[in-house]
Amino acid sequence: MKKLGLHYQVSKLAAGDCAQGMCRTYDIEVWIPSMGIYKEVSSVSNSRDYQARRNNTKYRDNDGNLHYVCTLNGSGLATSRLVPAIVEQYQNKDGSITVPEVLRPYLGGLEVIK
Repeated sequence: MKKLGLHYQVSKLAAGDCAQGMCRTYDIEVWIPSMGIYKEVSSVSNSRDYQARRNNTKYRDNDGNLHYVCTLNGSGLATSRLVPAIVEQYQNKDGSITVPEVLRPYLGGLEVIK
Protein backbone atom coordinates (compact mmCIF):
# COMPACT_ATOMS: atom_id res chain seq x y z
CA MET A 1 0.00 0.00 0.00
CA LYS A 2 2.86 2.37 0.79
CA LYS A 3 4.52 1.74 -2.56
CA LEU A 4 1.21 2.34 -4.36
CA GLY A 5 1.03 5.70 -2.60
CA LEU A 6 -2.61 5.20 -1.62
CA HIS A 7 -4.27 6.61 1.46
CA TYR A 8 -4.89 3.67 3.77
CA GLN A 9 -5.20 2.68 7.39
CA VAL A 10 -4.54 -0.46 9.39
CA SER A 11 -7.25 -1.45 11.85
CA LYS A 12 -6.96 -3.96 14.67
CA LEU A 13 -10.27 -5.75 15.03
CA ALA A 14 -11.98 -6.12 18.38
CA ALA A 15 -12.03 -9.69 19.71
CA GLY A 16 -15.73 -10.05 18.92
CA ASP A 17 -15.12 -9.12 15.28
CA CYS A 18 -12.38 -11.74 14.73
CA ALA A 19 -13.25 -15.00 13.03
CA GLN A 20 -13.56 -18.10 15.18
CA GLY A 21 -10.17 -19.37 16.28
CA MET A 22 -8.33 -16.15 15.45
CA CYS A 23 -6.69 -14.43 18.40
CA ARG A 24 -5.78 -11.21 16.56
CA THR A 25 -6.79 -9.73 13.20
CA TYR A 26 -5.57 -6.67 11.33
CA ASP A 27 -7.36 -5.24 8.30
CA ILE A 28 -5.76 -3.01 5.70
CA GLU A 29 -8.33 -0.52 4.49
CA VAL A 30 -7.95 1.78 1.49
CA TRP A 31 -9.63 5.17 1.07
CA ILE A 32 -12.35 5.23 -1.61
CA PRO A 33 -12.94 8.96 -2.31
CA SER A 34 -16.29 8.54 -4.11
CA MET A 35 -17.69 6.69 -1.10
CA GLY A 36 -15.97 8.84 1.52
CA ILE A 37 -14.93 5.78 3.53
CA TYR A 38 -12.15 3.26 3.99
CA LYS A 39 -12.83 -0.24 2.64
CA GLU A 40 -11.00 -3.44 3.56
CA VAL A 41 -8.60 -4.72 0.89
CA SER A 42 -6.67 -7.28 2.93
CA SER A 43 -6.79 -9.05 6.26
CA VAL A 44 -4.19 -10.92 8.32
CA SER A 45 -4.95 -13.02 11.40
CA ASN A 46 -2.94 -14.91 13.98
CA SER A 47 -4.66 -18.19 14.80
CA ARG A 48 -2.00 -19.43 17.22
CA ASP A 49 -2.35 -23.22 17.06
CA TYR A 50 -6.09 -23.35 16.19
CA GLN A 51 -5.63 -24.22 12.50
CA ALA A 52 -2.68 -26.52 13.25
CA ARG A 53 -4.78 -28.57 15.65
CA ARG A 54 -7.47 -28.96 12.98
CA ASN A 55 -5.01 -30.27 10.37
CA ASN A 56 -2.56 -31.86 12.85
CA THR A 57 0.48 -29.80 11.79
CA LYS A 58 3.31 -30.21 14.28
CA TYR A 59 7.02 -29.61 14.66
CA ARG A 60 9.61 -31.35 16.78
CA ASP A 61 11.70 -29.20 19.14
CA ASN A 62 15.39 -29.75 19.96
CA ASP A 63 14.44 -32.19 22.72
CA GLY A 64 12.30 -34.27 20.34
CA ASN A 65 8.96 -33.13 21.75
CA LEU A 66 6.07 -32.51 19.35
CA HIS A 67 4.23 -29.17 19.38
CA TYR A 68 1.51 -27.66 17.22
CA VAL A 69 2.75 -24.87 14.96
CA CYS A 70 1.30 -21.37 15.13
CA THR A 71 -0.20 -20.15 11.89
CA LEU A 72 -1.07 -16.89 10.19
CA ASN A 73 -4.03 -16.52 7.89
CA GLY A 74 -3.74 -13.75 5.33
CA SER A 75 -5.62 -12.68 2.24
CA GLY A 76 -4.26 -11.14 -0.93
CA LEU A 77 -5.43 -7.75 -2.11
CA ALA A 78 -9.08 -7.32 -3.11
CA THR A 79 -8.61 -5.90 -6.61
CA SER A 80 -12.31 -5.03 -6.87
CA ARG A 81 -11.64 -2.37 -4.23
CA LEU A 82 -8.01 -1.60 -4.97
CA VAL A 83 -8.46 -0.67 -8.64
CA PRO A 84 -11.20 1.93 -7.96
CA ALA A 85 -9.01 3.41 -5.21
CA ILE A 86 -6.09 3.74 -7.64
CA VAL A 87 -8.32 5.26 -10.32
CA GLU A 88 -9.93 7.73 -7.94
CA GLN A 89 -6.81 8.74 -6.04
CA TYR A 90 -4.68 9.15 -9.20
CA GLN A 91 -7.26 10.73 -11.50
CA ASN A 92 -6.25 14.07 -13.04
CA LYS A 93 -8.50 17.03 -13.84
CA ASP A 94 -8.66 16.02 -17.52
CA GLY A 95 -9.93 12.53 -16.57
CA SER A 96 -6.63 10.78 -17.26
CA ILE A 97 -5.06 8.56 -14.60
CA THR A 98 -1.45 8.81 -13.51
CA VAL A 99 -0.06 5.28 -13.14
CA PRO A 100 1.62 4.79 -9.74
CA GLU A 101 5.39 4.43 -10.22
CA VAL A 102 5.48 0.95 -8.71
CA LEU A 103 3.06 -0.32 -11.41
CA ARG A 104 4.76 1.27 -14.43
CA PRO A 105 7.19 -1.61 -15.10
CA TYR A 106 4.18 -3.95 -15.40
CA LEU A 107 2.50 -1.62 -17.89
CA GLY A 108 5.44 -1.23 -20.24
CA GLY A 109 6.53 2.05 -18.67
CA LEU A 110 3.12 3.69 -19.24
CA GLU A 111 2.91 6.84 -17.09
CA VAL A 112 -0.60 8.10 -17.83
CA ILE A 113 -3.78 6.31 -18.93
CA LYS A 114 -5.90 8.54 -21.15
